[in-house]
Amino acid sequence: MQTKKNLWTKTTCAYCGVGCGVEAKPNAQGLLDIRGDQEHPANYGRLCSKGLALGETVTHQERLLHPMINGAQSNWDSALDYSAQQFAAVIAEHGPDAVAFYVSGQLLTEDYYTANKLMKGFIGSGNIDTNSRLCMSSTVAGHKRAFGSDSMPVCYSDIEKSDMVVICGSNLAWCHPVLFQRLKAAKQLRPELYIVVIDPRRTDTCSIADLHLAVNPGADVALFNGLLAYLYKHQLTDVDYIKNHTQGFEETLKSAQQECIDREDFMLRLGIDAGQVDVFYKKFAGTEKVLTIYSQGVNQSSQGTDKVNSIINCHLAAGRLGKEGMGPFSVTGQPNAMGGREVGGLANTLAAHMDFANRQHHALVSDFWQTDKLASKPGLKAVELFDAVYQGKIKAIWIMATNPVVSLPDSEKITAALKKCPLVVVSDCIKDTDTTRLADVLLPAQGWAEKSGTVTNSERRISRQRRILPTPGEGKPDWWIISEVAKRLGFKQAFDYMHEGQIFDEYVKMTTLDNPGGKNRALNLGGLTGLSALDYFNMKPQQWPVLKYQDKTVEQRLFADKQFFTANKKARLIAVKHQKPLSECSSAYPFSLNSGRIRDQWHTMTRTGISSRLSAHTPEPFVSVNPLDAQIAKLTKGDLVKVSSVSGSVLARLSVSSEVSRGQLFMPIHWNKSTASQANICRLIKANSDPNSGQPEFKYTPVNIKKWQYHSEAWILSRTPLVFEEFDYWVKQKVAQGYLYRIADKVTPEDLLIKLSALISLKGARKLSYAAASHSSKAVYRFADISGQKMHCAYIAAADLQEQELQWLQGLLDENIDAAVERSIISGQVEGRLACGKMICACKQVGEKTIRNAVHKQQLYSADAVGRSTKAGTGCGSCINEIEQIITECVV
Repeated sequence: MQTKKNLWTKTTCAYCGVGCGVEAKPNAQGLLDIRGDQEHPANYGRLCSKGLALGETVTHQERLLHPMINGAQSNWDSALDYSAQQFAAVIAEHGPDAVAFYVSGQLLTEDYYTANKLMKGFIGSGNIDTNSRLCMSSTVAGHKRAFGSDSMPVCYSDIEKSDMVVICGSNLAWCHPVLFQRLKAAKQLRPELYIVVIDPRRTDTCSIADLHLAVNPGADVALFNGLLAYLYKHQLTDVDYIKNHTQGFEETLKSAQQECIDREDFMLRLGIDAGQVDVFYKKFAGTEKVLTIYSQGVNQSSQGTDKVNSIINCHLAAGRLGKEGMGPFSVTGQPNAMGGREVGGLANTLAAHMDFANRQHHALVSDFWQTDKLASKPGLKAVELFDAVYQGKIKAIWIMATNPVVSLPDSEKITAALKKCPLVVVSDCIKDTDTTRLADVLLPAQGWAEKSGTVTNSERRISRQRRILPTPGEGKPDWWIISEVAKRLGFKQAFDYMHEGQIFDEYVKMTTLDNPGGKNRALNLGGLTGLSALDYFNMKPQQWPVLKYQDKTVEQRLFADKQFFTANKKARLIAVKHQKPLSECSSAYPFSLNSGRIRDQWHTMTRTGISSRLSAHTPEPFVSVNPLDAQIAKLTKGDLVKVSSVSGSVLARLSVSSEVSRGQLFMPIHWNKSTASQANICRLIKANSDPNSGQPEFKYTPVNIKKWQYHSEAWILSRTPLVFEEFDYWVKQKVAQGYLYRIADKVTPEDLLIKLSALISLKGARKLSYAAASHSSKAVYRFADISGQKMHCAYIAAADLQEQELQWLQGLLDENIDAAVERSIISGQVEGRLACGKMICACKQVGEKTIRNAVHKQQLYSADAVGRSTKAGTGCGSCINEIEQIITECVV
């Protein structure tokens, strides 16, 4: 759909599960201009820093352009024939369970549907699982236990309509910024809106909280069991609702009461002040409209499903479900994690929310697909699946649009598994990832803005992603690639699709099977059947169930009729009990490591890492430690440290922060072998998984931390990518017109210079070089190679660069090199336009020094005033908390 003015095309953001509407338009640079879609009900025009930078990520740089077989460029016919022949040979010799697909929440629903149909329906194995297993599968399991179906009950507008919002295990400000901005705006309009953040770490989300409960890692079940017992003790449960619409209350209550019999032991497990707990319980009990938002801190746990049910238990017991402003609200991490759940992307489900255990469902799917090969049992979940690859049980795997070598726990084992596997096929739009490096066959897929289909966001709203740009090279839609392999496997009739709209129509018909009016399954898209190609192209966002096509925004809360999808139509309360982590801290590994995300990056940075402005805010992998722990361990901010677990080790820069509690560390997930030498956090994490959901524990890993001693450092600027594999520590950052590398090594600065000279080709006509206090411990070496008025490459090296102000290097390749810039390079004293400091506002490209200067000179005392003066914070707003911290420091 194109808007009337200037050919803006409406589409959907490629990042988190908020599913923001985007409008995009090609520009003269071959990229896209981006703005928020003011009509889309997910965001009403708002976008985060990542969404605003989408237009910068559609570059052809680093793209997979052609099919490849065993490292050599091939063509589509050869690559598809080879893949199909290899899969067929494995199936013929070892059976269908010897092959597997590992797919992604970044696929469109039509892609997902086709992959699931091929594996489960025609190959005949359940071995298709998704990286969404790592994201929200505990919620799926919790929903099915409580509601009888995977049905998220609330709407985004409940954020504005609630009187109390509990945010549990989610840094909403950074991971789902648009929802956070909606909540922040609601709080400003209604200051009485009470906000509680439950998180071991003090994050930017706490900036609007009335109460922060810094519970011990993994204590969620105990906390919510205590809440359930409190509600009952004070006669604040909804007795009629419990009696008429739920089951399992007595057993669940008994388990909850046992959790907190010993008050002292209970508070010890929570790790917070008893007065804070009482405030939370009293406020929850006395507020009818309570919305509980939760995310990875709840899901990514070896007890994730129980955590989900402990939250749902409290809402069911209080009768707070199916009405405005209340309910349990899972926010998902990927753009189409929900769509994958709908079409059977998880190994333990059939398509359209039907189940293996239901014989009628099995018969319905078999008949609908006209197949006698439909898998009869669930397949292997992600961790089990790669274990089977490692053990040689799975001999052929197809990985689509994901990077499991970086994102799955125990990454060294994942690497070894793929190296052992006789056939590894990877379809992706990016050429060089940790996973593509291990592929036998590479199939180039379309990227965002090139492909067309649908995605479903966290409030069950289906939106269109639309094709805006031509595809570079020979990239194809994922559904087409899958269908072509299916045809070569002998299933042409079932996969003879002409376009993605046909796949969508087939899928929506499937949701209506034995499901009149959505009575048997909430997922019913009957109102979207029979859409013409034009209607499909122009389809507006639709929130399911869709019994009739809606030309305007509708909001539907599930379970308003108090009818659930269990056998007796009653919701189930589930008795749960707090359990200790499967791996506990010890004298050898005394810290618990929490993993998570940073503001301007997403997943393994294969897309966001292409944007120079997104890379500027946090360009280097880091680990955060509490100041007292740092002092005891004799660690200083800026040190390089080695973080070790029983599984492996990583190197990262030390951040000292009181936001992290004593005995805990925090490290982001984004860096990998393509962007850093030793920063893949999954090298540390064991594959401890929830027995119900199969979701691994990413929030609690016992580790140790020690200073890593180096003798030389350098920052290297280059227009072309460089290879620094022989250095002990290196990090790659995308900057305008090139790359910035940070390296550290155990050799002396002089020996480091010899290494650098051997690696960096010198092509320029003019060279600037300078060495201060040569051969002393404080020697600083500066070098620049200049062609005309442009920098070709430059580096600064010393024994230690941590006290040097070097942020200005990030924009140097974009500058015309005049006398002033040359003086800055030689002297290190930066003035004028280069002296902006660390990037604070990625949207408006405003640095820390610019903000500090404005605060000082103009006497600015609010983020709004800074925004009016510098534009900082006037984009997505994610940096406002940091701006406020700068203002506070300046005033002090």
